[in-house]
Amino acid sequence: MQPKIMMKKKSISASKASLVLFLCQMISALDVPLDSKLLEELSQPPTITQQSPKDYIVDPRENIVIQCEAKGKPPPSFSWTRNGTHFDIDKDAQVTMKPNSGTLVINIMNGGKAEAYEGVYQCTARNERGAAISNNIVIRPSRSPLWTKEKLEPNQVREGDSLVLHCRPPVGLPPPIIFWMDNAFQRLPQSERVSQGLNGDLYFSNVQPEDTREDYICYARFNHTQTIQQKQPISVKVFSMDSLNDTIAANLSDTDIYGARPVTERQPVLLTPTGSTSTKVELRGNVLLLECIAAGLPTPVIRWIKEGGELPANRTFFENFKKTLKITDVSEADSGNYKCIARNTLGSAHHVISVTVKAAPYWITAPRNLVLSPGEDGTLICRANGNPKPSISWLANGVPIAIAPEDPSRKVDGDTIIFSQVQERSSAVYQCNASNEYGYLLANAFVNVLAEPPRILTPANKLYQVIADSPALLDCAYFGSPKPEIEWFKGVKGSILRGSEYIFHDNGTLEIPVAQKDSTGAYTCVARNKLGKIQNEVQLEIKDPTVIIKQPEYKVIQRYGQVSFECIIKHDSTLLPTVIWLKDNDELPDDERFLVGKDNLTIMNVTDKDDGTYTCIVNTTLDSVSASAVLTVVAAPPTPAVIYARPNPPFDLELTGQLERSVELSWIPGDENNSPITNFVIEYEDGLHEPGVWHYQTEVPGTQTTVQLKLSPYVNYSFRVIAVNEIGRSQPSEPSEQYLTKSANPDENPSNVQGIGSEPDNLVITWESLKGFQSNGPGLQYKVSWRQKDVDDEWTSVIVANVSKYIVSGTPTFVPYEIKVQALNDLGYAPEPSEVIGHSGEDLPMVAPGNVQVHVINSTLAKVHWDPVPLKTVRGHLQGYKVYYWKVQSLSRRSRRHVEKKILTFRGNKTFGMLPGLEPYSTYKLNVRVANGKGEGPASPDKVFRTPEGVPSSPSFLKITNPTLDSLTLEWGSPTHPNGVLTSYILKFQPINNTHELGPLVEIRIPANESSLILKNLNYSTRYKFYFNAQTSVGSGNQITEEAVTIMDEAMASRQVDIATQGWFIGLMCAVALLILILLIVCFIRRNKGGKYPVKEKEDAHADPEIQPMKEDDGTFGEYSDAEDHKPLKKGSRTPSDRTVKKEDSDDSLVDYGEGVNGQFNEDGSFIGQYSGKKEKEPAEGNESSEAPSPVNAMNSFV
Repeated sequence: MQPKIMMKKKSISASKASLVLFLCQMISALDVPLDSKLLEELSQPPTITQQSPKDYIVDPRENIVIQCEAKGKPPPSFSWTRNGTHFDIDKDAQVTMKPNSGTLVINIMNGGKAEAYEGVYQCTARNERGAAISNNIVIRPSRSPLWTKEKLEPNQVREGDSLVLHCRPPVGLPPPIIFWMDNAFQRLPQSERVSQGLNGDLYFSNVQPEDTREDYICYARFNHTQTIQQKQPISVKVFSMDSLNDTIAANLSDTDIYGARPVTERQPVLLTPTGSTSTKVELRGNVLLLECIAAGLPTPVIRWIKEGGELPANRTFFENFKKTLKITDVSEADSGNYKCIARNTLGSAHHVISVTVKAAPYWITAPRNLVLSPGEDGTLICRANGNPKPSISWLANGVPIAIAPEDPSRKVDGDTIIFSQVQERSSAVYQCNASNEYGYLLANAFVNVLAEPPRILTPANKLYQVIADSPALLDCAYFGSPKPEIEWFKGVKGSILRGSEYIFHDNGTLEIPVAQKDSTGAYTCVARNKLGKIQNEVQLEIKDPTVIIKQPEYKVIQRYGQVSFECIIKHDSTLLPTVIWLKDNDELPDDERFLVGKDNLTIMNVTDKDDGTYTCIVNTTLDSVSASAVLTVVAAPPTPAVIYARPNPPFDLELTGQLERSVELSWIPGDENNSPITNFVIEYEDGLHEPGVWHYQTEVPGTQTTVQLKLSPYVNYSFRVIAVNEIGRSQPSEPSEQYLTKSANPDENPSNVQGIGSEPDNLVITWESLKGFQSNGPGLQYKVSWRQKDVDDEWTSVIVANVSKYIVSGTPTFVPYEIKVQALNDLGYAPEPSEVIGHSGEDLPMVAPGNVQVHVINSTLAKVHWDPVPLKTVRGHLQGYKVYYWKVQSLSRRSRRHVEKKILTFRGNKTFGMLPGLEPYSTYKLNVRVANGKGEGPASPDKVFRTPEGVPSSPSFLKITNPTLDSLTLEWGSPTHPNGVLTSYILKFQPINNTHELGPLVEIRIPANESSLILKNLNYSTRYKFYFNAQTSVGSGNQITEEAVTIMDEAMASRQVDIATQGWFIGLMCAVALLILILLIVCFIRRNKGGKYPVKEKEDAHADPEIQPMKEDDGTFGEYSDAEDHKPLKKGSRTPSDRTVKKEDSDDSLVDYGEGVNGQFNEDGSFIGQYSGKKEKEPAEGNESSEAPSPVNAMNSFV
């Protein structure tokens, strides 16, 4: 294993000791590979894999199943406690334990009573290496008591007054879901004026005459027992002021004086909550629901604010017409005073709710399993938070650690257990319990001490095949305790592999970044620790890449001609290539005109539809290449021909042989216009249901002028005929006479019948209504029937008007239903419809995924695992799992920034996923949620993980100042993204002479804490080029370059200045300037006189036929030029003289984007390279040529 960290001072504090030991644990703790054969052989303490929820409410009519599953080697045995004492299941005939499991089954359906088994249960899984325990599972049977009988007096209310109808449901377990309906089982409409409160009462801000009814019924649905209890109907009678005046006036004499006041508008008054203030306590992570319902006329409008702050964005929702404020996933920051304001035109009222957010314990660091070898050290850390702060207690094998058997290698320090010099007898399972008044957390973590010689899990003589110039990855999966050291050799007697041409991964994999032909051969992996040594040999073969040596070319072909595309390939002789041709990125048409040969594609009798892009794709088992070409189809030269046209419309339509379901139609064809009629199209109009709309009926061959037409009942038919030839369709004929068929029963039922709930307690049945002519008669209606699937229920049916939707209310959440919809009219029913399966509405998932684990693969990639949730708790169609993850802190900068959560969705019932694009050397958190069609379930506890170091970015700047005769001062800034702990800076520099040749390269290593350097003993008047980069323990980052010049000595400077002050030099420069001015004047005069240059005269006299526009007759194009055209090269182009373009000169090469010869990708996936105006070459010892300036460019710039 790794060497231990030695402490120099004895007087080190306990907290520092814990930190040092924790670092030891991170260095030395073993990872056990997920190899099934290996796991079967290794001893392992028990681990609880599945258990029932802490608060387990069961159906008293069904058997009680208390889950407890565990794994371990040897397989664990199970025992139970009930209410803190041993539960002897052998003495209770109603209780059994599943074989090879700890799950209890309590038989209620054969005489047992659920109430007799209420209590607190705990499962223990034990083997020779320790004991794991489950949570305390509280078993309670659900209760759905009947409504207490009460005498309800009718409510007589004056128009405009407020009213509250109390529900007061029976107390059930769990609490029931409340809703109000009428005698017809229809939901009572709710609005800003009338709405149901959170307590189930029905509130009227002001009553109106239409509120009078005798069937206000409150229902309570108990989901666990799937029962619905009904309160007695409540009667409400609203007296309007007009009717009240008439009643009073009838009882008064003419001499009495009466004046009834009209409906009086009133300012708002809060119906609930009462008073001006109230308090509310909610737990962290729950949903906070605050409610304000007000009376008043006009109906008040509710508004919510948070005093001294803002309502949280993205988590705030308003429900029940803004009377309910809903805040999801509350935290301590949501504590405070929330004010609701009810306002109408007469005034306002308000109420302040003081919210306090407490927290049940939640994990900061849950203890993780430890696999150690004898003599190693390690720690178990258990850190939790809550409000109030939870207390931490430890157990060993289910026994409080204070009374557990002593272990000299173990020391408890608060929330940490420190292990030192462990032995095999130190193996045990430890439990950490974090609890406060709002709940508790219990976690099992084992310490497994193993002494195992090395094992190599990669199969022997495994063959790896790689295309040349591609990376090769050779696996050497291993395990051992202590952790083995891995070495690689090439060949049987080869030396150990080292050097920058190889990359050695922590999991034993050998990576050859650029495999060449000479990389072929046998490679041996050797794993050794103090208990032994083992080796394994694998084979590597390097294959030649597949190349298309003759690609398909652009073609222009006349219609009805023949064209061929070539695709000649060169490939490795041991690989079998397959060639696929595509047209416009899709399969070739299924047409015998397309002939695919070994090296070509031929198209016979080309048509306009063949126009497009054709692609040749060559695949082997190791690589794939492709090439494309465009085919353009043009018209053939026109030749004199007969004029063709569409046919004239048919005429003289006649109906004969009229029957209830058929009629015979005949017609006379119009003129063909030199193109034979191929077929006739018959259309009909339904003058009864869709006048003016013509529908397709049938079509017949062009030689036929009579057809027998099938008819539908209750349709007023008219027919017309259209003739068709190769040119097109004729105009429609004149309509035939009308024919009205008799009514009949419907022949068919509605299609596309579906049942999908829009709410958790309803089922929305939809269908596509029959069209008018399909009704077969007047009075079209539908009989909608449904019943719960797999339950012995009778069909429930209702007849509805000609609509396409019906809503069934009060259904259980997400259960299957059998549904059928039957059409009927005044004459009777359609045939018996087929049944379809639908589901009532979905609700949010109940539980979060458990056992979330994160495996960090490299500095930018991690893999997350989780256990799937039970399908019963999804309560809907499983859409998949969503992983929320966010960066908490960069370990190199120690600065926090705005947390941006990222979400990855994994469809279906997946239990793992990859997290790409992570930042190196950072701390992340994540949680997992299950999603259905309704939304997302609760989040799993946040999981914390860290990414390892990567290579740094380039230094932020490099400045060179204070030049002297023999020194320069360099100043620089640290990298913007260190991606780890900087170990040093690397400075390289070399002189550059007047011919741009580079001198010898000097390299200096600078400590990471320096930010400047003075270079001395340099040559005077010399230009130097500097290359500067930073390093971490992983490697070097991208470099930046700079150039600077030392100052020349004064003597040389004076000599250079003297030549510029000589009189002869000044006179020579003046003469040159005068000659150029005279030349410009002469050119200007000749241009104004219209003179021609000799070159222009030659061009006019001898026109080059090669630059004349090409004619269309020869099938070429005026703008086309082939590869032999002599086009000027772009600046910086380096095309060889043989006119070939090398791969490294391609515009697509990554070399052109960054500094250095090769574009690279950093470990975090970002591209290494500076997007600057010039490209820098790597420092080299040799000479470097420079391009001479173009004389043409020089003249152009002068003019």
